[in-house]
Amino acid sequence: MSDANRPHPLRHALPLFLLAGFFLSSLDASAKWLLREHSLLLVIWARYAGQMLVVTPFARAGGGAGFWRTHRLRLQLTRSSLLLAATFCFFGGLRYLPLAEASAISFLAPVFVVVLCGPILGERAPRARWASAIGGFVGVLIVLRPGSAVFHPAALLMIGMALANALYGLLTRKLADEDPHTSLFYSALVGTVGMTIALPFGLEEGWPPLRDTAVFLLLGLLAGLGHWCVIRAFSRAPAALLTPFSYLQMIWAIAYGYLLFGQLPDLTSGLGMAVIVGSGLALAWFEQRRHSP
Repeated sequence: MSDANRPHPLRHALPLFLLAGFFLSSLDASAKWLLREHSLLLVIWARYAGQMLVVTPFARAGGGAGFWRTHRLRLQLTRSSLLLAATFCFFGGLRYLPLAEASAISFLAPVFVVVLCGPILGERAPRARWASAIGGFVGVLIVLRPGSAVFHPAALLMIGMALANALYGLLTRKLADEDPHTSLFYSALVGTVGMTIALPFGLEEGWPPLRDTAVFLLLGLLAGLGHWCVIRAFSRAPAALLTPFSYLQMIWAIAYGYLLFGQLPDLTSGLGMAVIVGSGLALAWFEQRRHSP
């Protein structure tokens, strides 16, 4: 098949990636809701333990009896540990920051992806992707300005989350030759084992009441679905091509922030978010033009 007739990778990967954004934004909103009354360790444990319960039967059904076997164990463990670190940073910062603004800072991840995709994946990012990443960075600086709701030490946690999340995405792409069900399983396994060891320190006030049980269970379901979609998307398209579309998660973050917490970005923060989203949309337009016959 000629290059002109070959389907563009975004055709199959982008719907999965956008669906992952919805699931993961819903996960963030659910976590912020629970963090108002429950310990950070308990919420993170529930997120991973629930994901483990959801994805293990799914991985077994899709990957067969040997779904847990991997030829790249060290890379799987490193990738999953980065996801756990990103979760710690993001959930920790959510205690103190509005959801939309916190999500905006996390969109430094595409900047890190564009910078690191060369040395880690050997993928060359064209100038348009660099321009999109720089535009997103400028938008984040506007949101982070002194005097804003996110000019807080917790913003450093979000920057750490962005770096860890970028590395997680790049290693997900590097593991594209592995069965996605195997990668999905390890994403849940490392966090579940680590957080189960730490759980006693998060139960000083006892187990949560039954009224919050459904939201705790929802954490795992959303995490499992979201990360399955991410893995499938990265197995079908390059990381530098997909990552800028994560900017569109901002729409969900603003909607959840308003509906659940009565929080709306101020005018200047809204401008910064518009710059972030605009950078991603401009790149999408460029990629469509670049691959049009």
